Amino acid sequence: MNPICIVDDEASIGKTIVGILTDEGYQARVFADAESFWQQVDALKPSLVLLDVWLPGMDGMQLLKRLQERFPQLPVIMMSGHAGIESAVAAIKAGAYDFLEKPLHLEVLLDKVASAIKHRPASRGANLPSDTRLEIVNTDLEVPAGAVEVVDSPEPQRTLRGNMVLNGIGLLSGRNTGIILSPLGANEGIVFQTLDGQTIRGHITSLEDYAQAGTSKTFSANSTTLDNGRRRVRTVEHLMAVLSMYGITNVLIKVDEEIPNVDGSARDFCKLIEEAGIVEQQAPTKIAVIRRKIGFGTEAQKEKHLYAEPFDGFEVTMRVDYPLPIGEQSFTFNPARLSFAKEIAPARSFNTFENIEMAQKLGKVGGGYLHSHIIMYDGKVINTELRFPDEFVRHKILDIIGDLYLLGLPLKGRITANMTSHGYNQALVQRIYQALPAGGS
Repeated sequence: MNPICIVDDEASIGKTIVGILTDEGYQARVFADAESFWQQVDALKPSLVLLDVWLPGMDGMQLLKRLQERFPQLPVIMMSGHAGIESAVAAIKAGAYDFLEKPLHLEVLLDKVASAIKHRPASRGANLPSDTRLEIVNTDLEVPAGAVEVVDSPEPQRTLRGNMVLNGIGLLSGRNTGIILSPLGANEGIVFQTLDGQTIRGHITSLEDYAQAGTSKTFSANSTTLDNGRRRVRTVEHLMAVLSMYGITNVLIKVDEEIPNVDGSARDFCKLIEEAGIVEQQAPTKIAVIRRKIGFGTEAQKEKHLYAEPFDGFEVTMRVDYPLPIGEQSFTFNPARLSFAKEIAPARSFNTFENIEMAQKLGKVGGGYLHSHIIMYDGKVINTELRFPDEFVRHKILDIIGDLYLLGLPLKGRITANMTSHGYNQALVQRIYQALPAGGS
């Protein structure tokens, strides 16, 4: 194998990397500046370049551009001790295979080197899950009679013991935002209140464009937005999932248009509820029981589909199959067997760098994506380490649970989903709501 070349003006770092790579059986050469490396690159034909961003004379980004033009298949891993996520994304966009932060960690360095040596560029044209597009769902389907029944549950209604505050960055706006959660009385439900006093029910009938007519509807695959015709509240799904799994039926949520996304998961919302404490109320909770199968789509592995069917309890099975780094993943979550707070809530939102860049150019999303998403580019995760090997499919389940709670009732049934996003979730909730007996919710 041809040598791995290290271009770094810090002699101690170059010497250390050469020693590590040599111990692992690689050939390695080190260069203190870009010009001396460039003069020998044709003769060396390196198998990989580890390139520092900050170099005397020609800097690392300039050299990366030259290498991309002359050796487009040569993998380059950029290195820096003074760069944040924006610099890493810029390097990847410019053609780097990966990015290493200094101080370097032995295992991370060797993992990335091994991956780069085996690297084969992924197809840039492959479809990946997009949080920025729309889903069109055929809603011209009759609901079978008696498909959903509303019954009294043995569980009491619940609210919070006290007020709680959480601040963060808005996913779509990129602005600082926050929420205040407060207790509500029995039978008051989930209520959002904007800073100017407008109230919006946390319910499917408040879904943006709920009244849209036609045999098919266009739903946002991006997130879930509620409105009352005058004001709106965006990205409610993660908070709604937590309220659902903690059995909170009555709560007031004060918010300035957008729920903070924090790190792209629901983990902080779980902590918020646990810190506030939960109070059981003197009123029973009603529950929607699926009696007959309801759903959308063609039930084939390569086709989107989502349906609810009878089941003694609550369970969600989700399958995705996308190009790397996701691949085929499936997961079944049943709160009677697994902890929502440990297994589902920590899973973060994800998207491709290309989708995010396009959405930002169109003004559809703000800078919040960079800090609250798993970002993928060229078959790799480029900005973080995964919390679970199958974190992607787990996050899809988080979204489904949140969207389902817009029904206004806990659900008893099994949900099966394949390759779907918020659009299908919202369509299913709307169909279940339409199937409720009169006065059910």
